[in-house]
Amino acid sequence: MKIRSITYFCNPGWPLDGEALRRAGEFIAEASLAFEAAGYEVQTLRLATIPFPHVLTLDFSSSASEAIELAQAFEAAAVPLGFDYIAIGPALPEFPDSYAVIPDALAVTEKVFASGVMSAPETGISLPAVRACAEIIHRLGPQDPNGFANLYFAALANVPPGAPFFPAAYHAGGPPAFALATEAADLAVEAFTEAKSLAEARQRLTAAIETHAKKFVAIAHTIITNQPTNQLTNHLNFRGIDFSLAPFPTEALSLGTAFERLGVPAVGLHGSLTAAALITEIIDKAEFPHVGFSGLMLPVLEDAILAARAAEGHLTVKDLLLYSAVCSVGLDTVPLPGDAAPEQLTAVLLDLAVLAQRLNKPLTARLMPIPGKQAGDPTDFDFAYFANSRVMALDAQPLGGLFSGDETFPIRSRGLGHGRQRRG
Repeated sequence: MKIRSITYFCNPGWPLDGEALRRAGEFIAEASLAFEAAGYEVQTLRLATIPFPHVLTLDFSSSASEAIELAQAFEAAAVPLGFDYIAIGPALPEFPDSYAVIPDALAVTEKVFASGVMSAPETGISLPAVRACAEIIHRLGPQDPNGFANLYFAALANVPPGAPFFPAAYHAGGPPAFALATEAADLAVEAFTEAKSLAEARQRLTAAIETHAKKFVAIAHTIITNQPTNQLTNHLNFRGIDFSLAPFPTEALSLGTAFERLGVPAVGLHGSLTAAALITEIIDKAEFPHVGFSGLMLPVLEDAILAARAAEGHLTVKDLLLYSAVCSVGLDTVPLPGDAAPEQLTAVLLDLAVLAQRLNKPLTARLMPIPGKQAGDPTDFDFAYFANSRVMALDAQPLGGLFSGDETFPIRSRGLGHGRQRRG
């Protein structure tokens, strides 16, 4: 397994606080060396801020240029300090015009990610925010011939601050913090391949997760303890580990492989829901400091077997929504027809937001309409972290009636404890 990211969370201020960013760069470099010395490959170092509307506190309806300037300045300041990617956080329903600036901000940067909040437990589901996220996805599609710009944006439903996976990462404010995101699908593949029973499969995967987690926690605490005493390290928090078993596009590092080692004939066929629930429960019950999603991640284009099953027609968008009911993350790197209308995307996003609210869990949508492609057309990405597939059909019709209004409406959670905050 690998560490997908060490993600550092802070409020850089505006204009940017150069000294705070410098200290962040020094810390993240030392943290990377510490984990690598323990034998772990650290793939990326990432920096996430508080939601950009709170950084700027401006009237987006009259000025979008400052948001674009923030994204450019943040990238220019953070990359030389060793950060591979930067997240400016989500647009927010209380700043309705903040959504519209995201496509322009992403168009002028190369390493900046952003997101948009659709729903939150305390406020409910915002129909205007859901539509605004659909519009962002629609506008980002033509920015790249392969629809690649949408890799840098996610629509968020019920996602708390502190999740280390991008594009969902953002800071709650207050003292800086850091968290780990893993690339650990191979742990599930190995555990299930060697197991002689479901009980043994559970035990093997739980043991693997907890063994690595104990090492991560010990290293994290040592890093903080060994820092020189100053204002940064006195208050720096280790938020925890997002053990979402993220895949890599090879068979040995595929969650699709893990499903099929359990006995599913092909991901998307019956039995897949059971596999998704079983893996998610193992992660849920494992002992480690949970943060972010800490569940099952099924990104179609980042997983060789998922990409293959989607190309074969076994795995559909509705299947992925169904699995989101028992696992985490939601709809990730889903290739869609290039002519997908904002109204169709809105219908999908609303269903995802309702799932997140009703089940009291974090879900995101990273949908990728590909210009010029129709359902069934092959994708042709030239990207090491993607496996090519075929464009998935979007069986969604525009919403009408009351769902076409501008309300924000509550959906009471029926999750654990009827509304208690779920761990992870």
